[in-house]
Amino acid sequence: MRKRSFFSKINNWVLYILFTAIVFGIALYSVFLINELRQRETNRISVFAEAMKIQQANKVIDSDTQNLLFTIFRENDKLPIIVTDGNHKAIIAEGFYRNIPEEIVNDPKKLQWLIADMESRYKPFELKISQTQKQFVYYDNSQLLNNLRYFPYMLGLFILTYIFFSFWFLQTIKKTDEGYVWAGLAKETAHQIGTPLSSMIGWIEILRLENENSEGVKEIENDINRLKTISERFSKIGSVPELNDLNINETLQQNYDYLKSRISKKVKFMLVLPQQEILIPHNRILLSWVIENIVKNAVDAMKGEGRLEINLYEKNKNVLIDFKDTGSGMTNFQARNAFKAGYSTKKRGWGLGLSLAKRVIKEYHKGDIKIVHTAVGEGSTFRILMKNG
Repeated sequence: MRKRSFFSKINNWVLYILFTAIVFGIALYSVFLINELRQRETNRISVFAEAMKIQQANKVIDSDTQNLLFTIFRENDKLPIIVTDGNHKAIIAEGFYRNIPEEIVNDPKKLQWLIADMESRYKPFELKISQTQKQFVYYDNSQLLNNLRYFPYMLGLFILTYIFFSFWFLQTIKKTDEGYVWAGLAKETAHQIGTPLSSMIGWIEILRLENENSEGVKEIENDINRLKTISERFSKIGSVPELNDLNINETLQQNYDYLKSRISKKVKFMLVLPQQEILIPHNRILLSWVIENIVKNAVDAMKGEGRLEINLYEKNKNVLIDFKDTGSGMTNFQARNAFKAGYSTKKRGWGLGLSLAKRVIKEYHKGDIKIVHTAVGEGSTFRILMKNG
């Protein structure tokens, strides 16, 4: 496995910190910008209000002042305005309302409700028409200012989304780092096993010369070959394995034959294979590792006594392998955590077997492995699913 350089290790963190700085920079600038816009809109309303007061307080206005007032009114043409009579009843005539939707203008109840809503925010201007007549001018925020009121909620939602993204990103980094640690450990384990294994192969050759037909020598040779397989498994962790179109029936049969003679005789071990061959891309060494892990866990769960059945079949263009045991079963909590690295119900367990098995199936074979049934005292059924074509 290629070692990670210093730059590759810090690369994810640099990107995360940079992106975080950009996000919070945008958030702070947006708050400043929105507050500035809101202040400007508020000031525009204040200027408009003063202009209305000047207009209604002065009957005679010079031309310069008139031009200034006209400019103020024109620049504030987005403000909703309603003119009412002395009894606060809306005057429905051209020039007496502006920027009010027609469906509200044509509905007296909605119009009266809008007037009350305007009054709750801004006090209306009183226009003296004559000694006995007066009118009131109601106004409200522009649509822009109303829209800006929702910005804090949108910004809060954006920051909340970013927090969830950060949590996901940090979890991804953690899992990636863990993957490198386990891959490095596996490579080192394969290297350490290889040294004494070479010596053992030499001693086997010497023993074979002394007694070629010895049953003990044959069994030791089988175990040494198994150790070679285990060493190859560990050496492949962290590398992209080669997948070949192989007969999976044969892969299961080989593992069954090897394991059957090495588990308790009190376990009724069965293998059910279909009559036709099933060719599917897989790495025989890595898949054997997964099979061995599940079988050993099942035997441990049965405490060396019970029934274990492996069933291979096809369904909906998928190849499925079920491992059904009559062991102690699992609680819901145990089942949820069974595939997590470091989790084990055994006193001396490392909690790596099923975690690595899941990685082999999901990452290398693009399949899935899960617990389809388990109950305390009733046993468990593990299932491997791989796509066939």
